[in-house]
Amino acid sequence: MPRVNAAELKERLAHDLPGVLAETRTRTPADTGHAPGDGKTARPRRGEHTPVDLLATDDAVIHADRIPEVARYVRDVLGYELLSNITAVDYLADGVIELVYHFFHLGGGAELVIKVRVPRDAAVVPTLTAEWPGADLQEREAFDLYGVLFPGHPNLTRIYMWDEFEGWPMRKDYPKQGDKYFGDAEE
Repeated sequence: MPRVNAAELKERLAHDLPGVLAETRTRTPADTGHAPGDGKTARPRRGEHTPVDLLATDDAVIHADRIPEVARYVRDVLGYELLSNITAVDYLADGVIELVYHFFHLGGGAELVIKVRVPRDAAVVPTLTAEWPGADLQEREAFDLYGVLFPGHPNLTRIYMWDEFEGWPMRKDYPKQGDKYFGDAEE
């Protein structure tokens, strides 16, 4: 089975599933500090204070409502058999929650990364659990810690925090000082 890089994936999705790709900003040399294709990783230089566009990416960013269709395509057409993980990222300044999906071939090779971005105040992404059962606990984690809702999920309940817990502790605007659940001990 041929492996697909990010650019090839975007080309194939645009051809085979028109309208799934969301508009996004691509990385520039200013974002990485290096020329494109020079093989070097992004590292800020000492004393350099150039703003970095955190939402710029070379990965395929798709519309949230199309993730089940794209995930089926990745499995059935491209032959990726493993949804390794789903990671949530909170971009507070941009008002975005990003979900990052990592797919792999069991025979090895590079991962395939697909991203979905939703507004923080309307973080809703269809579930993948019907066709990718491994998404179950990972979607529950994104729900529990970031407040992302997954319509169609068979058991979208908290996985780390207790049922009475209020809020999403991994969001960047969650208060990090003090804990309203543990008051001062009465003497």
